[in-house]
Amino acid sequence: QVQLVESGGGLVEAGDSLRLSCAASGRTFSNYGMGWFRQAPGKDREFVAAIAWSGGRTFYPDSVKGRFTISRDNAKNTVYLQMDSLKPEDTAVYYCAAALWGSGVREVDYPYWGQGTQVTVSS
Repeated sequence: QVQLVESGGGLVEAGDSLRLSCAASGRTFSNYGMGWFRQAPGKDREFVAAIAWSGGRTFYPDSVKGRFTISRDNAKNTVYLQMDSLKPEDTAVYYCAAALWGSGVREVDYPYWGQGTQVTVSS
């Protein structure tokens, strides 16, 4: 099992940047595909980014492509989400998720989840 703790959320203005971190502990981090999801008030949780366990492939929905970048540092057991050109519609709780030997764009692809970190973008 792996434990995940997100950090780096906060209140920013539209156009600003923010970097989220997700620290993992418990098992061999490099064996886990990692994902970021977000949930805005009154909405379903949605996929934001994913990176394969090998680190070579990344996935993004059109809503964040070109603005968000996922990366991982296996030596630090950490995955990052760099968010640039933030918009008010990016406001949500952001969750980190992990899947052993896997990756995907659906919530069901990930058995392990963090508690989330709030990101608020003001206009």
